[in-house]
Amino acid sequence: MDKLYIIIPAYNESETIESVIKEWYPIVEKAGEESKLVIINDGSKDNTYEIMQKLAKDYKQFEPVTKPNGGHGATILFGYNYALNQGADYIFQTDSDGQTLPSEFQAFWDERENYDMVIGHRKGRQDGFSRIIVTKTLKLVCKLCFGVTLTDANTPFRLMKREALASEIGYIPKDYNLTNVIISVLFAKHNKKVLYKKITFRPRQGGVNSINIKKIFKIGQKALKDFKAINTSIKNSGKEA
Repeated sequence: MDKLYIIIPAYNESETIESVIKEWYPIVEKAGEESKLVIINDGSKDNTYEIMQKLAKDYKQFEPVTKPNGGHGATILFGYNYALNQGADYIFQTDSDGQTLPSEFQAFWDERENYDMVIGHRKGRQDGFSRIIVTKTLKLVCKLCFGVTLTDANTPFRLMKREALASEIGYIPKDYNLTNVIISVLFAKHNKKVLYKKITFRPRQGGVNSINIKKIFKIGQKALKDFKAINTSIKNSGKEA
């Protein structure tokens, strides 16, 4: 039976973490006893991790992990490496803010053998104009730096084959901030089989949206610098598509 690891980063999500665990846990139960729900506490300042530890006593396939604060992208990268090291056959990633729906996972799982990655397309997203601007900015930067057009590069609803992720993860610098974006780029550059499927993307179910216009510009500036360095690495490796 295929071994599924669901990877979810969490930072100061005490308002939503219990519901997120309870909503996503049945997915790993259904996938088989070796499958795991792994939530990684990114140095939260609230009691997110304490709630996770308490719930782990009742949810045997739930693994609470904690690490010093490093940011969302770095925590996702940590989680992907964790899943690969544990021998996961498939790695699925989503976020801990309750914006995605577990009920939409099965359609992705049904396609797992046909594609290297099945990724959500947040058409008609409901989480605010500033987040839409971030997505469009990243799409433009990816086109300029890598020459690839991505439908939705940063979606936190993606299912990946072990072999495909393992072949690309070495390009990503430690503690990198835009892990999912660069994975989408790498899969496109190296002609991996990718399917975009429309998903529901609700408003954040708790906590605070930290994105503003100032941060959007900083994200774009840093992305340009980092992407240029990674693009050089890809070309030097001889794997340019």
